[in-house]
Amino acid sequence: MKILGYLLCSIIIGLEYDTVLGQQNPSISYITKEQYSNIGDTIDLHCSVHYASQFPVLWVKIDDKGHNSIISSGSSQIIPDQRYSIRHDEASSTYTLQITKVQKVDTGLYQCQVIISSTSKLTEDSWVYVRIPPVILDNSTQTVQTTSGAKVFLQCYATGYPDPKVSWRRENNDILPTGGVVYRGNILAIHNISKHDRGTYYCIADNGVGKGARRHVGVEVEFAPVVYIPKARYRQALGYDMDLYCQVEAYPEPSILWLKDQHQIFDNQREHFITTFSSESGFLETKLRVAEIEEDDYGVYTCKAINKLGHDQKFITLEGNHISVI
Repeated sequence: MKILGYLLCSIIIGLEYDTVLGQQNPSISYITKEQYSNIGDTIDLHCSVHYASQFPVLWVKIDDKGHNSIISSGSSQIIPDQRYSIRHDEASSTYTLQITKVQKVDTGLYQCQVIISSTSKLTEDSWVYVRIPPVILDNSTQTVQTTSGAKVFLQCYATGYPDPKVSWRRENNDILPTGGVVYRGNILAIHNISKHDRGTYYCIADNGVGKGARRHVGVEVEFAPVVYIPKARYRQALGYDMDLYCQVEAYPEPSILWLKDQHQIFDNQREHFITTFSSESGFLETKLRVAEIEEDDYGVYTCKAINKLGHDQKFITLEGNHISVI
């Protein structure tokens, strides 16, 4: 920087001793005001001057703190960056700064300067805006585990240029707790959350650059078991088998019990066989098979589910009929 300062100082001192009486005032007749670019592109910034052949014309980049970095003076490049090049068209007295393989750091204010003296210069600004695809920030919500009835805020923040717009969707375009299939905004508030609100949510950030960004947010809602039975009464003759069915919805996963006359039935006990599995619909399916029915198998059975938030149960009656095995 000391060398650059010495060079610029020498130029200015030389100018002050080389003032031509009656010379027309220099001016900047044209500058590229704005240039929008994608990462990897090539851009040209043009600065045309009049009556400035005796004055140095600089391209300067000015950072956010107002610090100047001299890129070129006249047709000479100062910053040793291979992505920069400077062209001078003498016919139009235009100085063109070319930047290849544009990067995010190239965003900002560039200035064409005509140095008149140590205290006087002409300036015109040229802004470069580099389009940046959205990136969802790490301070966005990733997963949520809560209890039924709570208030939940799903947050999503993204960077990029232009500023990304954020929206929310649910998996399979299910209806959002706010209504509709799309919510626009950084924060999706779910009041009095219920089991119906659990599942996968998608935060989508888009600014028209690239394919946008998407993050899935898993929402788990803890709730007490709810027991469903497809049928409350079954009939079967002595000696035959009968399957009793029960469905359970709960989170965390509950313990499931089968009882008869308030006594627990265990798997493979006295011709009773219990099967429990998870279905694609998210229910726990449980089946009690009563094999080779005897007289004391008739009566009321209980399907009961228990987790830390509570319990639920349903009753199923097994009755006889007039058919019997001979």
